[in-house]
Amino acid sequence: MIYCVIPRELADELYDKMVDYYKDNPNVTVIVDRREGRDRRNEGDQRLEDKERRSIRDRRRAHPGTFPDTDPPEE
Repeated sequence: MIYCVIPRELADELYDKMVDYYKDNPNVTVIVDRREGRDRRNEGDQRLEDKERRSIRDRRRAHPGTFPDTDPPEE
């Protein structure tokens, strides 16, 4: 599914045009962005509890073992 997101400020002039443009493509849905409030994604003031709780881990398992000899076979 592909979403064509129309900013709220341009919804009056673009929404109907974009719906008509994508009417033959069932994989595209036209929506109007209705979010309100501030964008919290880039806030630098995280709480101390959140900074301490968050950890990044390497989820790959270690594979201990031995490697076979790479010497050429003796003739």
